[in-house]
Amino acid sequence: MKDYDLKLHVQGLSQFVDDLNLPEDTLYASVFVAPASHGRITKLDTSAAKVSKDVVAVFSYEDIPGKNQIGHIIADEPLLADTTFDYVGQPIAIVVGKTMKIARQATKLIQLEYETLPAVYDPKLAFNNGDVIGQERIFSCGDFDKAWSDCEYIFSNSVTSGAQEHLYLETQSAIAIPTESDRIKIISSTQSPSAVQKTVADVLGVSLNHIETEVIRLGGGFGGKEDQANAWAAMAGLAAFKLNKPVKLVLPRQQDITITGKRHPYSSDFRIGLSEDFKIIAYEVTFYQNAGAYADLSTAILERTLFHCTNSYYIPNVRAKGISCRTNLTPNTAFRGFGGPQAMFVIESAIYEASQHLKISPIEIQKRNLISKGDNFPFGMSAQSGNAKICMNRALEKFSIDIKNQAIIEFNQTHQNLKKGLAVMPVCFGISFTSTFLNQASALVHIYNDGSLSISTGAVEMGQGVNEKIRKTAAHIFSICEDRIRIETTNTTRIANISPTAASTGADLNGNATRIACEEILNRLKIVIPLIIGTSVNDKYEIRNEIIYHNEQKTTLNWNELILKTYRERVCLSSQAFYATPGISFDRTTEKGNPFAYHVNGTAVIQVTLDCLRGIFDIDSVEVVHDTGSSAATLIDLGQVEGGILQGLGWMTMEEIQHSDQGKLMTNSLSSYKVPDIFSIPKKMQIQFLESENEQVG
Repeated sequence: MKDYDLKLHVQGLSQFVDDLNLPEDTLYASVFVAPASHGRITKLDTSAAKVSKDVVAVFSYEDIPGKNQIGHIIADEPLLADTTFDYVGQPIAIVVGKTMKIARQATKLIQLEYETLPAVYDPKLAFNNGDVIGQERIFSCGDFDKAWSDCEYIFSNSVTSGAQEHLYLETQSAIAIPTESDRIKIISSTQSPSAVQKTVADVLGVSLNHIETEVIRLGGGFGGKEDQANAWAAMAGLAAFKLNKPVKLVLPRQQDITITGKRHPYSSDFRIGLSEDFKIIAYEVTFYQNAGAYADLSTAILERTLFHCTNSYYIPNVRAKGISCRTNLTPNTAFRGFGGPQAMFVIESAIYEASQHLKISPIEIQKRNLISKGDNFPFGMSAQSGNAKICMNRALEKFSIDIKNQAIIEFNQTHQNLKKGLAVMPVCFGISFTSTFLNQASALVHIYNDGSLSISTGAVEMGQGVNEKIRKTAAHIFSICEDRIRIETTNTTRIANISPTAASTGADLNGNATRIACEEILNRLKIVIPLIIGTSVNDKYEIRNEIIYHNEQKTTLNWNELILKTYRERVCLSSQAFYATPGISFDRTTEKGNPFAYHVNGTAVIQVTLDCLRGIFDIDSVEVVHDTGSSAATLIDLGQVEGGILQGLGWMTMEEIQHSDQGKLMTNSLSSYKVPDIFSIPKKMQIQFLESENEQVG
């Protein structure tokens, strides 16, 4: 496998926003932010900053020519606070200087006077106060109220899951460059170039065709740059627009951690009812989502939480309620899994609660309730495969679950302070954006007359290998060497109306668009081949390893000659193609539909050793069977699974977001916020891919 981005990374040659060569007159922006969690601004004095040496300008909300609004789903978030601020770190003013150091130092000269207002940090308290974002959502199925009378066992409890910092290597970054006719080019570290384009256009009060957004690659995203990159691009764009000079804004690490959103914390109440033979008859759950001060993507994330409320299980009677609660914390945002992991944590907690009371292994309940092909999820969609059961059964067999359990029993009987434990975790995740309209993508493919290719799509490369998968798609269709193919930067002037690279759809959507474009060109080539070699148009033609075959016979015509002669025949060697995921829809009035193209399944077997005296632990092993379909790049997918496991272990075991009583983030550096390192990774990690029997979507 040739992963071209990886090759550049290891040589130190890959470029990110902060690496780009800039015009000599580039200015630098820094952000002045709110010092408290909730307050009414009585005075903002920027005079000392404005007269500071080499400070060029200071901007507040009054300087915005368009809308002071960056709310994407719900228009509730100002770019710059006006009369009030609602969380520690909310942007209030932008300082622009001749160097980054000057701009950052000048923010300290701004004086803010404010009246302290009451603040709320707990989602349930916010709910009781009526501070709710959007509408309560309820997913339900079956005869829910009657079902409880059929349950032999009923258990209930409450659980919480915490926030998590994205900790991408590249902090939030943007460069804004004025061009002619009041146009602005934005180079942004964003997962959603079109969202940046729209946000900047709205703030500046111009049409979308006045704003060009370009993304080279990201130094990590994990969801943290799906919506929250918009603000920093808009601030750089505002300054560049007002000053008619290039402006660069890069958040320092500590400020990035402090003022950007996290994975949503949830407080959840559940009730679970089982039959005598441990089949789950009824399940009730209420999710109180801590959205933070503004909506951001919270309502969409809450929706996916509801979609995954039953994880890998078939439960005939369900009522799942989701409430997005407004608090005075940094607006929380997309994070790997997009609300799904929070839901899975609750149902698994409910199963564990039941197993403890019934004095059986949770695995017994898990195995009896896995969803089968044809079973319905609570939102009405039928499971398209039985891969949940296949993954579970294969994992239990391959990783010798009975032998492991017996060994654990024997170990625990002979050790007083050290104890071992084992857990099995199935997952079932729907693939598609839950907002149907986002499931679309375009691709632009050029073949130059020397035989090289240029491919532009809406996919953003952020370390997940989507560029390599697109390159492999084109190379496979044309049967040519990957070295011929260049994947271009993501740019809104080449690809318009780009959906975010998120929801595990980047390769599906953009890969299919690329496939269609390449197939269109290939069909044109097959029309030209008989003209070149003087054979019948009705014969069979193929390209194999850059050589043209006629009726299964090798010819002397190769790829380079074919392309050059096709060009001279005045046949188009470019194609723009569009792909929209077929067969998906969802009705939010009934909360029913088929929102996903398909589901992926997996099962993990985790072993842990706990030192009960010191409270420390080792992850002995994580062994996984995961449904990947027919992988386009096995090593890339393996790396993604391994990275996701470590990120999940960090969230569940050591990554703890802590705030003071005044809402100030205390874990705002790598010395206070601990993530898994080389000493905390599993001693053994084994991943086996289960090739799906599902037909390819498309």
